[in-house]
Amino acid sequence: MGKPKRERRLPENEAKAVARNLRVSPRKLNLVASMIRGKKVNVALADLEFSRKRIAQDVRKCVMSAVANAENNHGLDVDDLIVAEAYVGKNLVMKRFHARGRGRSAMVKKPFSQLTVIVREVKPEAAEAKEA
Repeated sequence: MGKPKRERRLPENEAKAVARNLRVSPRKLNLVASMIRGKKVNVALADLEFSRKRIAQDVRKCVMSAVANAENNHGLDVDDLIVAEAYVGKNLVMKRFHARGRGRSAMVKKPFSQLTVIVREVKPEAAEAKEA
């Protein structure tokens, strides 16, 4: 028995992965996400491997998860994948305080983010026609 299977929201040539509770502000994470948008997956992974941003390793894990989902769950060809979308959302915010002079305090916000990566299979002949 059990409940019926949910309909797939993405098209057949796409797969997605979501990384939640990343300990970085959405603004900083969006810099790394914009670095890989629209690139082929192997180029995006190479860029993330050699990026100097701390969060780039977590973004790389999310991209690799999306590629694994595409290959294992949806039967897509890994060599034809591009990073179609990479968008950032807000998550929880830890609120801490910082002791200041004269008995006062200041609020310190420690934001978390979430990253959604969607990879799309693009046929090679379609990509060549687009470049010409």
